[in-house]
Amino acid sequence: MKIAVLGATGLVGRTMLQVLEERGFGNPEKYEIIPSASPRSIGTSIPFAGRRLTVVSPQDAIAAHPDYAIFSAGASASRLYAPLFAEVGCTVVDNSSAWRMDPNVPLVVPEINMADIAPSHRIIANPNCSTIQMVLSIFLLHARYKIKRIVVSTYQSVTGTGMKAIKQLEDEERLYVSHIQPENYAPAYPNRIFRNLFPHGGDFNDDGYTTEEQKLVNETRKILGDDTIQVSATVARVPVVGGHSESINVEFHQPILIDDVRSIIAQTPGVILADDPANNIYPMPIMAHGKDEVFVGRVRLDPSQPNTINLWCSADNLRKGAATNAVQIIQALLSNS
Repeated sequence: MKIAVLGATGLVGRTMLQVLEERGFGNPEKYEIIPSASPRSIGTSIPFAGRRLTVVSPQDAIAAHPDYAIFSAGASASRLYAPLFAEVGCTVVDNSSAWRMDPNVPLVVPEINMADIAPSHRIIANPNCSTIQMVLSIFLLHARYKIKRIVVSTYQSVTGTGMKAIKQLEDEERLYVSHIQPENYAPAYPNRIFRNLFPHGGDFNDDGYTTEEQKLVNETRKILGDDTIQVSATVARVPVVGGHSESINVEFHQPILIDDVRSIIAQTPGVILADDPANNIYPMPIMAHGKDEVFVGRVRLDPSQPNTINLWCSADNLRKGAATNAVQIIQALLSNS
């Protein structure tokens, strides 16, 4: 079986290779992994499962007729290359925003809606990292009580922006702590991120909300299959490396029991309930870093609103928020074939 990885040299692409290796795709007798990237990386080699793989062009990856392709190469590359891979019979799992709201493309979190994928689908969209951890935290609560409204504030790691943002944080830390002037300082953000945070993720729309915030609205409705759910989102970027966190307020149509809510969350696949505030146990990015689960805690009733709860969740945005979710889709497809 051949699996291509587009964008293999980036943060998410490297994490995809790591997750593929961890999940049993490292045996060269069973799987051929084909890394592909931008022209400046073609011909270089990257480590995988104790050996080194040569990075090839997207055209060469297509010519290899892979069975599956995982994309982390950006929306424009996905729009260009995903149909070309699909034409040779390859099933594409795309991590960009290019196909998420296409009505003919399923938007999938494997624990929730694998049934949305039909045998005819050749392009499958991976949701936004913040959407994945939110819907995974609450989808069984929606099945039990039916969600009416969500108010969510995200606290997003710089890794969600990429290596340029990590370098900005590191450069600013050296400057402000050690007074070492960074070389080739090229910030990813319009504001300082070290010892700071700002309510800005994505581009601003005319209504004052950002594209990252709009993704939480649109993608949640599509994944849960319910356009009546009202979502109000605020995205903040924080000086954290290795995990996103979210404060989520959820109002339900039906009366709720808080013990039942906790029990449902604890039984949700892919979720770990970390909710013992008396012992200072609650989700944190450092807890989620390097792990595939979504950690949920601070579960409590909202005393200001009937049938409403507050909760807090943290997840590794490079893993479950991107790479792991994509690889899990392929695993699920293989197990169902």
